Amino acid sequence: MNVRRVYESTIIINAALEDNDIDAVIAKISTYVENHGGVILETDKWGRKRLAYPINKKYNGYYVHIVFESLPVNIPVIERFFVLEDTVLRHLTLVLPDKLREYRREKAMAEGKEFGTNLISGTDTVTKVEPEAAPVAEPVAVAEEN
Repeated sequence: MNVRRVYESTIIINAALEDNDIDAVIAKISTYVENHGGVILETDKWGRKRLAYPINKKYNGYYVHIVFESLPVNIPVIERFFVLEDTVLRHLTLVLPDKLREYRREKAMAEGKEFGTNLISGTDTVTKVEPEAAPVAEPVAVAEEN
């Protein structure tokens, strides 16, 4: 199967690491995906959050959401990398359907945000998009019948 699909991975990294170490782990993950035929479309850093339950005696995690395009045959290799990486506590990789991607695009546009930009900077740096002015309809003269 040579059809490239869009995937999304949510990764929980050990929050005990320093910020520059977390950035290095994210860069390592991105490089690994790209080296195995993937194309990173979007990287969104959600930040440190308290876990619902302890994972490996850790109570906090750093959440990262990555959207990438890849061949389906490369996904087990990438998932194996996530398992073997010591700093990754948990991960979840899903196929991102076109309908969901379109829904997210419409929702972002409705909120006045730009969709599909690479959010690798880490903070919530979403660009505001000015709505286009709607064309004004000119009044139409209606002929009266006698």
